[in-house]
Amino acid sequence: MPGRPPADGVPAPAPLRIGNASGFYGDRFDALREMLTGGPLDVVTGDYLAELTMLILGRSRLKDPGKGYATTFLRQLEEGLGLAHERGVKIVANAGGLNPAGLADAVRALAAKVGVPVAVAHVEGDGLPVPDGFLTANAYLGGSGIAACLRAGADVVVTGRVTDAALVTGPAAAHFGWGPDDLDALAGAVVAGHVLECGTQATGGNYAFFREHDARLLRRPGFPLAEIHADGSSVITKHDGTGGVVDVGTVTAQLLYETGGARYAGPDVTARLDTVTLTPDGPDRVRVDGVRGEAPPPTLKAGLTRLGGWRNEIVFVLTGLDIEAKADLVKEQFADALARTGGRPPAEVRWELARTDRADADTEERASALLRLVVRDQDADAVGRAVSGAAVELALGSYPGFHVTAPPGKGAPYGVFEARTVPAAAVEHTAVLPDGRREIQEPPVSTRELAEADAPPLPEPYPVSTPTRRAPLGLIAGARSGDKGGDANVGVWVRDDDAWRWLAHELTVERLKELLPETAALTVVRQVLPRLRALNFTVHGLLGEGVAAQARFDPQAKALGEWLRSRSLPVPVPLLEGVPLPEVTA
Repeated sequence: MPGRPPADGVPAPAPLRIGNASGFYGDRFDALREMLTGGPLDVVTGDYLAELTMLILGRSRLKDPGKGYATTFLRQLEEGLGLAHERGVKIVANAGGLNPAGLADAVRALAAKVGVPVAVAHVEGDGLPVPDGFLTANAYLGGSGIAACLRAGADVVVTGRVTDAALVTGPAAAHFGWGPDDLDALAGAVVAGHVLECGTQATGGNYAFFREHDARLLRRPGFPLAEIHADGSSVITKHDGTGGVVDVGTVTAQLLYETGGARYAGPDVTARLDTVTLTPDGPDRVRVDGVRGEAPPPTLKAGLTRLGGWRNEIVFVLTGLDIEAKADLVKEQFADALARTGGRPPAEVRWELARTDRADADTEERASALLRLVVRDQDADAVGRAVSGAAVELALGSYPGFHVTAPPGKGAPYGVFEARTVPAAAVEHTAVLPDGRREIQEPPVSTRELAEADAPPLPEPYPVSTPTRRAPLGLIAGARSGDKGGDANVGVWVRDDDAWRWLAHELTVERLKELLPETAALTVVRQVLPRLRALNFTVHGLLGEGVAAQARFDPQAKALGEWLRSRSLPVPVPLLEGVPLPEVTA
């Protein structure tokens, strides 16, 4: 059902302006100040937690039990707290990580030090019993605890592990008075939150068609904000005068980022991504409406991290002629040297030759290829001195021009992320209000088991008699990709109906596997989103045990979409008319 309409004769509440100032732990430090001083805002949010971040914070907490939160956020508040107070802007951030209570206390101490009177609250309860062998275990909470804190008068709310979208659904629910049954309104806010969560990725950052925009605009994109309305619809924009660009393409790209099917499930609501409509609303403004919501599932996602073992990496530089033969020689020599140590070899030994070299190159670096060795094992000794020693001892007796990019080290631990589900009723989602009262957030009464949506009808195929030309997919299609644990996600979209008629039928799972041979043996699921003229692919298992394990050259699949766009296939000639040709690297 939609958000509650205003009573007769009562004007609709003003839109709630929510801006984002952080897309990850380590994002642009001065973004908080820029958002607070760049234009009007009601709420500023910060997303600091990724799957890898929880592992980092877990290791930090081992060293100091009083930490486990994003210390960068505190340093940003040294100036930002006063600016927000002067402008009446609420601050909501998940920087609490594994210790939201500790961060809330630190914010209070900072407020006292700088003389800014603010009410601080926090949300906890996401921490789960940590199974043996694991470092952290956290459920992904929704926005109700944030809403409770804001309704109680909090100026600053810090949380632990909540969904990225909860940073927006919580403030919106508090502002408009939404309840758990306002599913369409909540779903609209989820979509807005998903667009905002990665900061400048919504304003031209990491954008497939970046060449179509003035490079000066993209030099320093401004952070995004959403004007959210009482019915859950929104306008995605940015502060006037800031860099970057907001258009239907940049919003589509971020909307497809790290999502799966048409049902985007969260703790508050399941948003139907197949109902989203994006329309231009003026310069740097895109309207998001039509979003429908369904009851959330009875379970919450939970993320667990652990140390997976030890890894080491050595990159050999191969220059000039006979690159393949040089690679074969060093691999054979390394295996022999390792065997002579008398110990067992690492459990996993992986070689990858990247032919970055060019013929008749004008610099030595352009004449060189990189041979990357990665070893893994549960035993630190198996990837440590034995491996580095075997590599170093080859220095004067191997291929001509032997050198490595960095001295071999003793190896380092790597992490593993696992996703599970827990019953929502088993998690004590708690809002700790500014006065210290603890308010338990009850799980939704109405739930719905998550199931795949029915496949939508495809458009009429593009005429098969149309002449084609072999060309890169990226000349007409955009893409954005990312990770979800060990799975990779690739969203692909086009910008007009003719291109959609072709893409929807051409880019099948089979064609994707042909274009991306690394995916050929894996399970790939395709989802169709006609309103966005988009396809979303989930490649199961491509990333092994997740980003922290660094099992792949691109461990978060950030460039998987760009690899796909670079691949050539037969494209109807009319679709290529007027399309600039790509840069060709000799």
